[in-house]
Amino acid sequence: MTIAVKPRRYRVMAWSMACALGLPLAAQAQEAAREQQLEQRVAQLEQQLADLKSMIQAQKSAPAPATAAAPVAGAPAAPIQATVLVPTNAYKRTTVKVGGFIKTDFLTSHTDGYLGDQAPGRDLYLPGATPLGGRSANYSDVHAKFSRLYVGVDSLTENNEKIGAYLEWDFFGNSLGNENSTNTYGLTLRHAYAYWGKWLAGQTWTNFMDPNALPESVDFIGPTDGTVFSRQAQIRYTSGGFSVALENPHTTLTPYRGGATQISPDHNLTPDLTARYTWKGDWGFVGVAGLLRQLREDEPAIGPRSTEVGVGGSVMGKWIFGTHDDLRYAGTYGKGIARYLGLANIAADGALDARGNIEARKIWAGYVAWRHAFTEKLRSNLMYAHNGIDNDLLLTGGGANKSTQSVHINLIYSPLAKLDLGAEYTWARREIENGDYGRLQRLQFMAKYSF
Repeated sequence: MTIAVKPRRYRVMAWSMACALGLPLAAQAQEAAREQQLEQRVAQLEQQLADLKSMIQAQKSAPAPATAAAPVAGAPAAPIQATVLVPTNAYKRTTVKVGGFIKTDFLTSHTDGYLGDQAPGRDLYLPGATPLGGRSANYSDVHAKFSRLYVGVDSLTENNEKIGAYLEWDFFGNSLGNENSTNTYGLTLRHAYAYWGKWLAGQTWTNFMDPNALPESVDFIGPTDGTVFSRQAQIRYTSGGFSVALENPHTTLTPYRGGATQISPDHNLTPDLTARYTWKGDWGFVGVAGLLRQLREDEPAIGPRSTEVGVGGSVMGKWIFGTHDDLRYAGTYGKGIARYLGLANIAADGALDARGNIEARKIWAGYVAWRHAFTEKLRSNLMYAHNGIDNDLLLTGGGANKSTQSVHINLIYSPLAKLDLGAEYTWARREIENGDYGRLQRLQFMAKYSF
């Protein structure tokens, strides 16, 4: 029997069979596409993770950025200097300090005699330069010679040992021009020393003085008559409050019958020996110091070789009383130590006799200074200084300095933390052995900016 299939039914059956067979194939194709997209996404995530790891590793390897300083009210948002100043070949843990001040002095003076054109005594108070009698004189001077610049370097070694150096200059002493036009002055060395641990070598304040006992003055020093004041090369050892030093030796002498004249034979062989001990507390501080030295002259044109011993002692300190007042003081006595007192121009260490032998000269000096703070910005200092020299008139004659003294009073106002405006009145008197004397009066103003 022959079965006849209709064409329409055949077509329907064919399409049904094709759909049944095609559905699994389509599903497989869609699944493959989804797997491919998933693999691409995983690859992208792995690449992003690798990039993130590289960034983290780079940040760990880079040097840490400097910590920004806290902003100061009124200061610019960005620092002026963005890098740290470190010297070449310095230890890794090194700090550098650069600073100083600009100081302009305005002086008007009256003296019993003439002080001299452009004499150092017109720029600062020099006790031994006060003129004696004669025609009185008046003059005014303006200068910025005592402006100052310093550089300090402090380091810690790999073994945590302290080592450092300090350099300081001003512009007083080396004139390169004149007052006609340029008023040019060169750098003058004040301090130049290195230190390591408890040792110091170089030029700085003599160990026979403590600059912390000096009062605040508009003048360069103020009570110069009674002050030990010297900077010189030395090697010093310090432990706690005790210090001992070997310092540059130098002798000053008055020629036979030379009055106040001084000569400086540089014939010393033995360093000056100084020692000091200081006690400190909330009440202030007090220090005692001693000096032992040799005076020596070995110039055939002057006389035979001659030596003498110089010895002296000093006490200095500051006593704090109340919240607005302190008292500063110093007293010195010795024989053959005059070079250390009053900027070395009051008297010489010794005098020569007719045969050229040295006789050491006795001298005493001291000062007292009271400081009072009216407010945080306004303060005043009252100072008195005096000295006396024991001269052998048979050797010096009547022209040798017998004594000098001075009184200073000032008023200093600081409208800003680093800006000082001051005025100071000075009265001074110098007397020589024959009874002649001279006086100086000075009114001095200053403007000083420290940085």
